[in-house]
Amino acid sequence: MQTDDLKLGAQPTPHHRAHILLLEDDAELAEEIRGELDTRGLAVRHAATGPEGLDEARRARFDLLIVDRMLPGLDGLTIIETLRDEGVHTPVLVLSALNAVDERVSGLKAGGDDYLCKPFAFAELAARIDTLLRRPPPSRQTMMRLGPIELDLIDRTARRGARPIDLLPTEFKILEYLMRHGGQVVTRDMMLEDVWHYRFLPHTNVVDVHIGKLRRKIDAPGEVPMLHSVRGAGFMLRVPD
Repeated sequence: MQTDDLKLGAQPTPHHRAHILLLEDDAELAEEIRGELDTRGLAVRHAATGPEGLDEARRARFDLLIVDRMLPGLDGLTIIETLRDEGVHTPVLVLSALNAVDERVSGLKAGGDDYLCKPFAFAELAARIDTLLRRPPPSRQTMMRLGPIELDLIDRTARRGARPIDLLPTEFKILEYLMRHGGQVVTRDMMLEDVWHYRFLPHTNVVDVHIGKLRRKIDAPGEVPMLHSVRGAGFMLRVPD
């Protein structure tokens, strides 16, 4: 595989050979998948650990990620959530020996596009890969607006009127969540579940700390406040009167 083929933002040529990143710690299974996909004209790069796979997914452009649910060093769902938080929208097929309904739902909620349980037939794997590769790329119509605040969900940029807002990845995700619930009260528990993806709700002030930092960025001195605390309930982002 040529490095130049994998530069971020590179556009496929008319005869583009799809490049797939496979995150799988079972060496024998990984080799079988690579061999099968190679016969179908697909180029596969393999990573055997979570940290290695996350680094590869960040460094190069792939057409599809195949991610095992359980990986050493960093689990598959955390990898997917991290990439989605960073604005990586590459389709993801989750592989897992965990076939309970709630496990499949967790995989999809984390940002996976499809979920395939082990053991599987290679014909089914190939069919699911083909379906994901044929999906159209995300639309560029991904601007969100609430009053003077504007978010670009692809470029991950934010503005309030003409003023750019410099946001860290988690701050961007919080602001996006608040804008999707514009004018509504959002509780701390809602944010812990939907923004941080906690599967249990710990006693923590992480929400308040991040809200405080975000408020200072979106409500600059002299501007009408938009981010409000609702005593005993949570927070609300609303358009200035």
